[in-house]
Amino acid sequence: MSIQQERLAFNFGPGTVPGQHLIDAALAADARPTFATAQFAEPRDWGYLGLLAFTAVLLLRPQDQIKALAPFHLAEICAFAGIAPMVLHRFTRHLPVFRITPETTGLIAFGAVILATAPFSIWPGGAFEVFSDYLKIVIVFVLMMNTLTTTRRIEQVTWLILMSCGYIAARGVFDYARGVNLVEGGRVAGAVGGIFGNPNDLALNMVTFLPAGLMVALTPRHSILKRLTAALIVALMLATVIFTKSRGGALGLGAVLLAMLFLGRQIRRGFAAMALGSVLLALPFVPASFWDRMSSIVNEEQDKTTYTGSSEARRVLIFEGISAFLERPLTGVGAGQFKNYNPPERKERWRETHNALIQVAAETGICGLAAFLFLIVRGGTAAASTRRLLARPRKASADDPLRLVLKDADRQTLFAYTAAMTAGLVGWFTCALFASVAYSWTFYYLLALIIAVRELAKARLTAARAIARTADTRAVPARAFSPRPVTGTA
Repeated sequence: MSIQQERLAFNFGPGTVPGQHLIDAALAADARPTFATAQFAEPRDWGYLGLLAFTAVLLLRPQDQIKALAPFHLAEICAFAGIAPMVLHRFTRHLPVFRITPETTGLIAFGAVILATAPFSIWPGGAFEVFSDYLKIVIVFVLMMNTLTTTRRIEQVTWLILMSCGYIAARGVFDYARGVNLVEGGRVAGAVGGIFGNPNDLALNMVTFLPAGLMVALTPRHSILKRLTAALIVALMLATVIFTKSRGGALGLGAVLLAMLFLGRQIRRGFAAMALGSVLLALPFVPASFWDRMSSIVNEEQDKTTYTGSSEARRVLIFEGISAFLERPLTGVGAGQFKNYNPPERKERWRETHNALIQVAAETGICGLAAFLFLIVRGGTAAASTRRLLARPRKASADDPLRLVLKDADRQTLFAYTAAMTAGLVGWFTCALFASVAYSWTFYYLLALIIAVRELAKARLTAARAIARTADTRAVPARAFSPRPVTGTA
């Protein structure tokens, strides 16, 4: 380790922690350079700006409002603008192209199964089209892994998602109040297409990201304006879930609230009581039509006579999906092709499975189901391990290397966001048991946010240990440090 690197690695004084470039220097001195530690790695600003632009286009879909934008494929342009400079720069310098994590490997494996089973599909062209769309998910996931390297960036992306969901929710509430954009006897649909298109998908997305808004609204670290804005967004999201009258969304919302009651006490004392109180205050404003539809969850006859009879149809579809899997356990019927798989004995023709796990099993076989389950389990275990890593030791005298390299405020923020995303994963999974969303963006964005926080915390812990092994941080006075930065930091 050179004197220059040593000075950079230990450039912090009492009551402070080193900046990102100092952390990178400590890591680079302790091991061979990687994408995150190489001294001459590319600046990732373009990649991050591309990610922000892609996220906004994905959620807000301006091409749905301004038809002239439709031919330009804005989402693909934003993703390419983010990933291309990073890949080109690293390729020309013989550097690792992107971070490899178990989740990235699982994501690629799932894509490989989709591609490998496509030739055996009942419609290979349709399966290849699903693979091309899934490939975009892989690219954006890699982009998120390479650019979400600071607490601030994770906060900003999450806030962008919340603001976008708040806008869609506000549109939904306004549409419901006016009696427009309603389907199936008064259910509000998404104001834009894509992942918000139908009532069930709209409810699923609101449920998934609602915990993040609730966390911002009920934690004192944020400004009053931001907390009030988050509270308004949460209220709009709750109202939208109710106005969709989605039974899967309602069950997912219940699962989220239970998860937040358990996890919230780890974020702030009294968090659970405040969240529960907010829900109880909202209950009197829930329309009677919502409760009538929810009662049909356990009353199939009522659903057939009063509503669409979808409860019975979903039950039939579950067995038809399982039958399709048993008939083709190795290859499935092809990604996205269950709705086109219509043997003579099938009753519910031209319909999805309405269950993400059965969807994957029926369409990609046992290998696809294994890869998909791996990603879900890894999301849950990653969130749990990150919470343990970021939790403060109960005893003040306990060894806590993270305090050397991570500010208390950042640590608390990352812990709170991880708890919120854990609850979001619980809500998503509950809703996914009633929706065909295995290839939809929502889960993969949530997974990327969870893994990004884990990787950030692990990198900081590695740096802290490297610092502890190399020298006593108090040995070099602050005035002796060189101002020369190490490039390639987030």
